[in-house]
Amino acid sequence: MKNKRTKFITQAAIIAAMYAALTYAQNFLLPGTTSMAVQFRASEALNVLALFTPAAIPGLTIGCILSNLYNIGAGLPLDMIFGSLATLGATLCIWFLRKVTVKGYPLTSMLMPAIWNGIIVGWEIEYFFIEGDFEWIGFLTQGGLVALGEVAVMAILGTLLWAAIRKKNIDKLLNK
Repeated sequence: MKNKRTKFITQAAIIAAMYAALTYAQNFLLPGTTSMAVQFRASEALNVLALFTPAAIPGLTIGCILSNLYNIGAGLPLDMIFGSLATLGATLCIWFLRKVTVKGYPLTSMLMPAIWNGIIVGWEIEYFFIEGDFEWIGFLTQGGLVALGEVAVMAILGTLLWAAIRKKNIDKLLNK
């Protein structure tokens, strides 16, 4: 029992560190690409890990919190709250939907980051960062832009990572 708990905590910590490190590195090399309207946050591809281990749920959520610490100076610390809640919701759904596939591909799970971030972060942007009253067209626009970036990351990098994990049987190591 103790070994399983230790393994879970260790996996979660490593995943959190990888997410934060990738986001910081991308922000350093390509400033703004992790926080623009159409984000292409490469670290979001790590959401795929929630298909293979439940430790990815707290790991990615904590990684998101840590990586959003960087953006506090650029605005409000709201993304630490809302972005992290979106990550938590997405990874929980990925884990629970991991066996739902289309011809062996976890399409429903791969769409979860786009859905959760599109709705939550889209609302956050429209409500807190756009001047004037909340407008549905603005929410749909902001949410659509966020979702577009998430779909791109998951379709390209997420799919490549998912395929590599399966091909190299790393999924078996994560579940041991």
